[in-house]
Amino acid sequence: MFIIAGLGNPTMQYEGTRHNVGFDVIDRIAEKYNISVDTRKSRAYIGKGMVEGEKAILVKPWTYMNLSGESIRGIVDYYKVDPEEGLLVIYDDISLSPGQIRVRSKGSAGGHNGVRNIIANLGTDVFARIKVGIGEKPRQYDLADYVLSRFSKGERQLMEEAYDRAVSAAGQIVAGDVQAAMNRYNRKESVKKTEE
Repeated sequence: MFIIAGLGNPTMQYEGTRHNVGFDVIDRIAEKYNISVDTRKSRAYIGKGMVEGEKAILVKPWTYMNLSGESIRGIVDYYKVDPEEGLLVIYDDISLSPGQIRVRSKGSAGGHNGVRNIIANLGTDVFARIKVGIGEKPRQYDLADYVLSRFSKGERQLMEEAYDRAVSAAGQIVAGDVQAAMNRYNRKESVKKTEE
């Protein structure tokens, strides 16, 4: 069994913001594999189904970003899944351009509070993750304001492509080939600058 968790903030107020790309990718995975993410458990919305022939649980923590680990820890414990073998976390990354994704099998939080909370709650930083680029914070922006802002029209097109790549990468990871996903998606891609 594989747990695929996308990070974001609950309520309609945050829909479509940069910080909610994890939720957006979960929605696309759910659509591709015909999984309804509508059951409440461990302060999250979850859905069960099959992804690439494997049992999978899609998770959208409903704790707000900075407490994501509390929700994910509850799901991991309930389903007795070893996070080092069966957890994939999808989240936003300001160090990647919009449209880029990066696959990792382990690593630090890299300044991401949601991931920091997951590592603290699980007691390990060894779990698969897909980082989805949201672009670097403009100099005049406060970081919190920036990650809660919405994408420009040009960026939205790039993000749609990133979501498609993230869904494909998630399928590869669940099928047991993290290394292949890393080889395929971690190449430096030239993503054209978009006008705001």
